[in-house]
Amino acid sequence: CAAEEDLYMATQYFTATSLDGFLATEDDSLDWLFALADIGESSYPAFIAEVGALAMGSATYEWMLGHAEDVIKEVGSPWPYTQPVWVFTTRDLPKVEGADIRFVRGDVRPVHEAMRVAGGDKNIWIVGGGELAAQFFDAGLLDEMIVQVGSATLGKGKPLFPRRVTSPTLRLTEVRQMGAGMVELRYAVERSTELEARSALSS
Repeated sequence: CAAEEDLYMATQYFTATSLDGFLATEDDSLDWLFALADIGESSYPAFIAEVGALAMGSATYEWMLGHAEDVIKEVGSPWPYTQPVWVFTTRDLPKVEGADIRFVRGDVRPVHEAMRVAGGDKNIWIVGGGELAAQFFDAGLLDEMIVQVGSATLGKGKPLFPRRVTSPTLRLTEVRQMGAGMVELRYAVERSTELEARSALSS
């Protein structure tokens, strides 16, 4: 119903990618990104201020645990989120002390509903990886993609978004240059009749 739809602003996939469409190398290295990115030149501070709940996959979560020093350099804290975070995993993982972390598995739809309630009128951030964001897309729950494209190529690695999106395509809404090494692209996710029908049948 309309009241339920008003509970949250948008579900967003905010991420960074190489020019050839990879989030990280095969061994999950982000060294290429740290050499290019400057949070002060990006929309991240304004973006995270409007986020009420987050979701991430186990690889993303484990990367943050294993690269606390890199995270501190980038955002100032080994665990930078005060918002509740849902981590999708099929394994037992350590929990960050003092953080609101909820381990889940399976269908993204009930988790999305819980995130909507927890986030209130703020946005939902699908941190990554690409496959998790694609699952929200498959369920018709993804509203926007905010992609920071770096001027580096990796050749192979972890893909940005392992889905074919051709009909309709994503709709470009904003372009922002970030220094000499990156550009930020914002896309609205258009709903296709086929996708909406598939989501309704599976609900």
